[in-house]
Amino acid sequence: MAKIPLTRPLCCAIFLICLVCCVEKKKPPIVEQQPVKKEVAYAKGFTIQKNDSYTVIEVTSAWPGAENTFKYALVPKEKLPFITLPADVYDAIVPTPVEKIVITSTTHIPSLEALGVLHTVVGFPSMDFISSPEARKLVDAGIIKELGTNENINTEIVLELNPDMVMGFGINDANKAYGTIKQSGIPVVYNGDWVEQTPLGKAEWIKFFAPFFQKESEADQTFSKIEKSYQEAKQVAQKAKESPTVLTGGLYKDVWYVAGGKSWMAQFLKDANANYIWADTEQKGSIGLSLEAVLEKGQHADFWLNPSMHITYLDLENANAHHKQFEAFPQRKIYSNAIKKGAKGGLLFYELAPQRPDLVLKDLISILHPGLLPEHEPEFFMPLQ
Repeated sequence: MAKIPLTRPLCCAIFLICLVCCVEKKKPPIVEQQPVKKEVAYAKGFTIQKNDSYTVIEVTSAWPGAENTFKYALVPKEKLPFITLPADVYDAIVPTPVEKIVITSTTHIPSLEALGVLHTVVGFPSMDFISSPEARKLVDAGIIKELGTNENINTEIVLELNPDMVMGFGINDANKAYGTIKQSGIPVVYNGDWVEQTPLGKAEWIKFFAPFFQKESEADQTFSKIEKSYQEAKQVAQKAKESPTVLTGGLYKDVWYVAGGKSWMAQFLKDANANYIWADTEQKGSIGLSLEAVLEKGQHADFWLNPSMHITYLDLENANAHHKQFEAFPQRKIYSNAIKKGAKGGLLFYELAPQRPDLVLKDLISILHPGLLPEHEPEFFMPLQ
């Protein structure tokens, strides 16, 4: 076969091709930064991972006994056009910072207020439950709209508001309204702060809210102050020479519900250096008992906390005459967290206490160990009237 002579132009072309190939081989590979897991010290229900492009939040306990986890990708708006994420991997992709949000639980309010983003809330179900004075101003100004009830959210109003996201609360995944909202293209993000069983675990959920608003630094600082305040109060409680016995709960339709030994309230009492009567039980929630069983075990308790929704001794006596048999009744050592209410009757405790466990603990210490915190003004627990 005859050889094809290599002309000068052909030689140059081959040389250039080889040169380009060599240069291409020497290019460093493009590697995305390894995700960095943000520290979550107490909360068990969520994790946060950050990389150079976006943040991934995973909710592992959206409600008690939840079998599914939920994964959310938070992408800065300026980077969104340059990032392609697999939609089947994430339950929602949320552009940040969020400018308009619908929330569904009063426990969401204190975190948003602490982060300085309460003004972004545009909708809430059952607004009368809101106690925060700042949030009520937004309600009165018509900035926060009424959405009905959490079990039956008015989806038409939500779609009209067109929020950047809905912060969902649920006892299961059967809320059909959330499905309708998601189908319209509005991200729904489940929040499980109420499932946490420890005081600081609940409070740490402020770190869950923060990435949606690019407020991570503010959340870290706020939580650090709360943690420090709580631990200092706990140290003060250890100075008490005695651990008074405590009874909790009250009758509801002939069943007395007391806090379980692994519950949020039981942890508060332990940290307040109290002898909680049902501390040795394994329940994380409440325990339903008969009046006779509670009377047998708790009749001589030094203190009685949260006697259902009763706020006066007369109400308590009229509800059931057997209440007078508990020694805390004649000694006037019964305290309730249902006395302090918002403008429309919402209970401040259930809204703010999860975010400020340090104030709850200080309340309990001032009640159980008079003199240890002489300058503390009660925030949640008040004596029955």
